[in-house]
Formats: sequence, structure tokens, C-alpha cells
Amino acid sequence: MTDPVEADLVARARSGNFFAFEEIVKRHQRRVYGVAWRILRRHDLADDVTQETFIRAHRFLHDFDLGRPFGPWVCRIAANLAVNRLRSPERREEALDDRQHAAPAGSGDPLAGLLEKEAQAVLDRALDELPPEQRAVFVLRVSEELSYREIAEALGLSMGTVMSRLWRARERLRHLLLPYLAEARAVRGAP
Repeated sequence: MTDPVEADLVARARSGNFFAFEEIVKRHQRRVYGVAWRILRRHDLADDVTQETFIRAHRFLHDFDLGRPFGPWVCRIAANLAVNRLRSPERREEALDDRQHAAPAGSGDPLAGLLEKEAQAVLDRALDELPPEQRAVFVLRVSEELSYREIAEALGLSMGTVMSRLWRARERLRHLLLPYLAEARAVRGAP
């Protein structure tokens, strides 16, 4: 479903209204940054990809179909830029080094906060092991809560490819997290 206000903003931005494009950026900046950060796992790289995403969106705004929602289109640009950044060997190494993770929100209980931070670190390491294409699909499904159809549109893939990559990502994560989960069960004394 297309948002008529947003469609109007895009139409005005196409006509050269920079204030309209600025409003579009404000509406989607956090989501675009979130997609980039979840794929790249570094704030500085996510900032770069976010900026490049909006530069490209502005450059190709005339190609955007006003009958479609803008969010999935701009997220597709961000996901593709982030995946491309991870594809090159030197960029992948850069993205995997010196991570700057946000501290998890604590409940006030120091032990719970420590366990949450440890669990997040384990999950982050497992996500790093996913190929960029699988990570992008997983992030868009789990973090952004996009439907399979929205992911397919956002990444320019068939629904079958989305389902296949998501299944492979989940299987890989299950395999990678199994030792951690087994250890946690053993500590709790669970079967």
C-alpha cells in the first residue's frame, strides 16, 4: 500500500524540491542505517552505506515507481550496497575488524546484563559467519520483519531464492549456535 503523503514527497523531490527529499531521508534514515548496520556490523561502515544509499536514491529517484512503497526500495539499495561492501576481500576484512557494537539495554540486573551481552556477542559472531547474501535476507526478515515478498522485491530476487537463502542462514546459525546452546543447557541442568 502506497502512502499518498510519501508519494507526494517523492514527486516533489523529483521536481528538484530538496526539502521534500530531506523529509524522505528523515522518514527512512533510521531504517536504512539499521539494515546497513545489521549486515556490516560496524557503525562507521553503516554510516557510509546510509549516506551512499540516499545519494543513489536521489540520483535514481526518476526510476522509482510512485505506485509502490518507498521503504522497501530504499532498503534494497542499502542492503545491496552493504552486501557489495562485504563481497570484496579487503572490505570484508575491514568490516570484520574492530567492531563497535552498541551496549545492550540492561534490566538493571548486572548478571542479566552480562549474560545478555555475552549472548549478543555469540550471535554477532555467528552472523559474521553467514555469507553476505544470506545475512542480508536474514536481517531483512528477522530484524526488519519484512515478508518474503517484500524481501524479494527489496533485493530483486525470486521468492524461492529468498526462502532458500533464509533456510540456509537459519541452518547455518543453528549449527553455529548449537555448542553455545548445549553449554547453556548443561549449566542449567536441562536435558
